Amino acid sequence: MLDRRVPLAHLPTPVVALDRLGEALGMRRGALLAKLDDVIGIAAGGNKLRKLEYLCAEAQARGCDTLVTGGGAQSNHARLTAAAARRLGLDCTLVLGGPPPAEACGNLVLDRVLGAEVTWIDAYGFAAVEEGIAAAAEELQRRGRRPYAIPIGGSTALGALGYVRCADEIAAQVADVDLVVVASGSGGTHAGLAAGCGAHQRVLGVDVGARPQIGAWVSELAEATAALAGRPAPGGEVRLDPTQVGAHYAAHTDACREAIHLSARLEGLVLDPVYTGKAMAGLIAARRRGEIDAGARVVFVHTGGLPALFTPGNAAWLTS
Repeated sequence: MLDRRVPLAHLPTPVVALDRLGEALGMRRGALLAKLDDVIGIAAGGNKLRKLEYLCAEAQARGCDTLVTGGGAQSNHARLTAAAARRLGLDCTLVLGGPPPAEACGNLVLDRVLGAEVTWIDAYGFAAVEEGIAAAAEELQRRGRRPYAIPIGGSTALGALGYVRCADEIAAQVADVDLVVVASGSGGTHAGLAAGCGAHQRVLGVDVGARPQIGAWVSELAEATAALAGRPAPGGEVRLDPTQVGAHYAAHTDACREAIHLSARLEGLVLDPVYTGKAMAGLIAARRRGEIDAGARVVFVHTGGLPALFTPGNAAWLTS
């Protein structure tokens, strides 16, 4: 199954040492590294492209002509789905939650540049957007189109195969990895890494508040993904840090801002306020609590999200 994909990403993505940041956290040289899935390929990059390689392959096999997905207004997944569709000669419909902004910014600029058809629903919520995706696909079908509906984040067992592949890359690039740290949003990246690593304890997911009951979902999805990949289900319990969310999904937190500033000023590593900044905040907190040993070899997965920095609210918060 790992070979049944359409090439969209530039793989393998690089791994770089974060020695200055590691030193600031009291870690030995060479212990802290980053897997740069932010430089994975088209349209500003990001983790969703690995999932889309598998999902788009299925869409092509079914003869579909339109990709349909959704998320929040600044959805990285929506942006990359639109880019993947255009790369493959397909159309794209995006269902975005909440009121449309007066002016496009961040990911919305790229959605428009890529020519995606955007539908807005009144209120943002995980279930509401999923229902909107299904409704949009049904409407396209009534109009004689051949839609392929993709859940939020591309987080299905098929999509998560992309991160089984990523876990294999990490194992080939870095010897004796003790822990992989990643943002846990819709759950597919976390689940795929756990399936690929073969044990939940080897992956620390930092909950960003995107999906309710994320731990139970990651457990279920990791098992299904491992089965699809022809591998044993990952052992142990899902490892999840629920402390970095803040008041709600995409809420600003002091820990996230500190993580963004430390990473940028010590490593030139640019993180976003919604996913990677909170994932790094979780890594920093775990190290400060002594849950990560000074000599442990830790790989931080940079899942992208750069366009979110260029929304007015995030830009003002980070530069104030």
